[in-house]
Amino acid sequence: MGAGRRPHWVKVIAMIQIRPGNLSDPRVIELLNTHVTRARSETGADSAHALDHDGLRSADITFWTAWIEESVVGVAALRRLSPDLGEIKSMHTAEAARRKGVASALLHHLIETARANGMTRLSLETGSWPYFAPARSFYARHGFIECGPFGEYAQDRNSVFMSLDIR
Repeated sequence: MGAGRRPHWVKVIAMIQIRPGNLSDPRVIELLNTHVTRARSETGADSAHALDHDGLRSADITFWTAWIEESVVGVAALRRLSPDLGEIKSMHTAEAARRKGVASALLHHLIETARANGMTRLSLETGSWPYFAPARSFYARHGFIECGPFGEYAQDRNSVFMSLDIR
């Protein structure tokens, strides 16, 4: 590859690079562990749906990381539930990188990828507890609306389900 050229799979938004997730990179594992530990501690025991690094290895999931220079600052995954429905999984921004556009860059990447793969709707599950209020607000600002359970989820007072038509 020529000088200054990035591989085709590296997307740069401002100074944020979105790369395929490397689940053997200890920096990525550390951020995922932080996310899963905190998310699971902030919700009901039977209502925690955040995927850890083992769960993200599933064949129906594509995983990405966001980087600023050599620091991993965010993670996100897309699970295909059906030909037209995708689910956002394990989206998290490192505490030090919040309010810098990382989550928006990851979300836009997920939406573009889902569209390119023929999906017409993206859905997600997040918590109903106060800890998850910023996530619910973030998704609402990006057009997601509350909906009922989807996929294999059941109604749960600890969960909020949201969906976005991406046609």
